[in-house]
Amino acid sequence: MTQAAAHSPTVVQWREDVIHALADFRGRLTPDAPLGPRTWFRVGGKAELLVQPADARDLALALRHIPLEVPVRVLGACSNTIIRDGGIDGVVIRLGRGFSEIAHDGNGLIAGAACLDMTVAEHAATCGLSGMEFLAGIPGAVGGAVSMNAGAYGSDISAILDWVEIVTRDGELLRLPGGALKFSYRHALVPQGAVVVRARLCGQPSAIPVIRERIAQIRAAREAAQPVRARTGGSTFRNPDPATSDRKAWELIDAAGCRGLKLGGAQVSEKHCNFLLNTGSATAAELEELGETVRRRVREHTGVTLEWEIRRIGRPLRKDEPS
Repeated sequence: MTQAAAHSPTVVQWREDVIHALADFRGRLTPDAPLGPRTWFRVGGKAELLVQPADARDLALALRHIPLEVPVRVLGACSNTIIRDGGIDGVVIRLGRGFSEIAHDGNGLIAGAACLDMTVAEHAATCGLSGMEFLAGIPGAVGGAVSMNAGAYGSDISAILDWVEIVTRDGELLRLPGGALKFSYRHALVPQGAVVVRARLCGQPSAIPVIRERIAQIRAAREAAQPVRARTGGSTFRNPDPATSDRKAWELIDAAGCRGLKLGGAQVSEKHCNFLLNTGSATAAELEELGETVRRRVREHTGVTLEWEIRRIGRPLRKDEPS
């Protein structure tokens, strides 16, 4: 087991116990797994134990054998996530190939949690199903999209979700109707500790060329307005409630003079100032501190407090830890 000396005896013990209990696990178990390369920002520390199940049954097996006192975190495409430099304590679950199937089902698609949203949009077009084109503008995966009610270009997951399958923290597979998630803006009420594994998304029959043209328009708009080829994490802050401000987050950031603002290797995008960039050498701490600087300047300049849309997870690097 790698780098055991860097962990307390308690961490070493629960990890050894879990690995021993999962002798029949068909996926991968990786102690001290680097997480930075798995994120769009390319920053962040390690997971004490990375669990990559082969399928939903494998996931259920793992969850049943992870002690309840050990924290569990699910990572998807990591397109809207900053993993702090100290890494993530406990277990990190990453869903892969066994959760990436897409099937045509009447007027909908059944998609695994690891399916990229862009891929779902393309598959829907091939099947002549409209209503999912907006997914072409979301750089994430289905599991994360459901969990946060992801949306763009006039629609969101709540408008198309028929049902979702989850594996609960105690290892039970359940199917819930979309309404059970009580969607709100960028939020879904997924049961505590549960992992989304599959979802049925509804569409409407339409002409394939029309659907493909709409997807092309969304992609062109995204390419023109956003730094899509940079190390970024999507929209950094939520748009304020209209009752608070009639301006979008980027307009408030621009008005506060933050376009192009830099801190170490982190920068506010000059192309779209609601995006943070890793220009090549940024740490997670620099990205987060820059974001907080933007929030403070916007609050001082406009009176509006921006709320993070990017998830910031894990812990900061301790002074006695190597960077």
